[in-house]
Amino acid sequence: MLFNSFEFLIFLPIVFLLYWFVFNRTLRWQNGLILLASYFFYGWWSYQFLGLLALSTLLDYLYGFWVASPNRKKAKLFLWLSVINNLGILCVFKYYNFFAVQFQQGFELLGLHTHPMMLELALPIGISFYTFHGMSYVFDIYRGQQKTVSNFVDYAMFVSFFPLLVAGPIERANHLLPQIQKRRQFNYQQAIQGTRLILWGLFKKVVIADTLAETVNTVFQNYQDYNGITLITGAIAFSFQIYGDFSGYSDIAIGTAKLFGFELLSNFKFPYFSRDIAEFWRRWHISLSSWFRDYLYIPLGGSKSGKARAVRNTFIIFIVSGFWHGASWNFIVWGFMHACAFLPLLIMNKNRKHVTDVVAQNRQWPNLKELWQMGTTFVFVTLAWVFFRADNITIAIDYLKRMMGSLLHSPSQIFELGVSKMVFVYIFVLLGGDWYLRRNEREISIKQPWVEFIISALLIILILFNIYRETTFIYFQF
Repeated sequence: MLFNSFEFLIFLPIVFLLYWFVFNRTLRWQNGLILLASYFFYGWWSYQFLGLLALSTLLDYLYGFWVASPNRKKAKLFLWLSVINNLGILCVFKYYNFFAVQFQQGFELLGLHTHPMMLELALPIGISFYTFHGMSYVFDIYRGQQKTVSNFVDYAMFVSFFPLLVAGPIERANHLLPQIQKRRQFNYQQAIQGTRLILWGLFKKVVIADTLAETVNTVFQNYQDYNGITLITGAIAFSFQIYGDFSGYSDIAIGTAKLFGFELLSNFKFPYFSRDIAEFWRRWHISLSSWFRDYLYIPLGGSKSGKARAVRNTFIIFIVSGFWHGASWNFIVWGFMHACAFLPLLIMNKNRKHVTDVVAQNRQWPNLKELWQMGTTFVFVTLAWVFFRADNITIAIDYLKRMMGSLLHSPSQIFELGVSKMVFVYIFVLLGGDWYLRRNEREISIKQPWVEFIISALLIILILFNIYRETTFIYFQF
């Protein structure tokens, strides 16, 4: 089920009313309802993969008890079995065909011709997210940071909580499970905050991202026919499309969770206001970046075992992050590019320069230095997005070559794209909203009620006029 669908607009109020007015007698009833609603939400897309979700959930639930064993050898054995189980699921459904082709091409270089069996399997939606939920639970138990959960419904709800099930944020067991296991009371202010986030997230997705998608698809599918200026426009459009699409999903997910009394981890903190690539990754897809930091980078030694190992570990997590996004070399190149941009900051010990502060911390507007830093970071990120959006590396490189040349050839092409001028207005609205909220991404509040009413009404009208598309979210494919 899509957040930007009429089905969800019916589903959400029904679950909300049942949750607070019918199933509110006991915590067990409420959690049971959320679990059933989550499986219904997931099954609406494809009921065939409900069994895979349930099996993955059950296995990690059982692994949790075995990993909690005081016998460290036994605990470590089952920890590795859990990792193999989760990565095995990912490899079969997401990476098998990629590796099969790579091995085939490798053997051909040696003069050996093979014909590997290819699997025609649909990629289960959200598989990269719920497998990471399960692994984080088992990892935390092994580290002594999380106790085993005896109630299977509570654990299953943690893995499959419908707001975050298919595209995150990637939650941690020690953050979400305590909220699941304690009694929740309706909080009016929390619900209002949630409603505001849902509305803002739908605006980002339905009005901005889906409108820009039409231009992006036209440019990238026919890039050979356009000049450099038009290709630059397409690349910038994709930068805002993917941001509006994914951060919009996260806002809706966080806002929806608030309606049921839950606080999810933040996933975006205005990444396009970043002053370097390190800050960008502290603000973009935060739950994934922190997951790789805690469960891969630090176990590999982090940056405390010498500069050489820190460089190695940095390349590993960025390349793995790229591969996590898709079984294709262009995603690996995308991750490699970000690692290369991060490297100078790491070597000069400037990678933690902007950890807690925000741009223009105590000022209304940025200074010239900050504008330059934000501009150069955005240009690099946009160039890297070309590899993310292109179908393969060859197309991405050709796109960039053409983008750098023939800038002034047929300048009227840009007006033939059919881009609505209002899209640029919406982008300025998005940037303005982000700038206003940059110190706290969840505090959407307007002091004058009549101003908030007008803004909310306008957003609702714009959303309803554009929701007919019901396009899937970009990160559903990951």
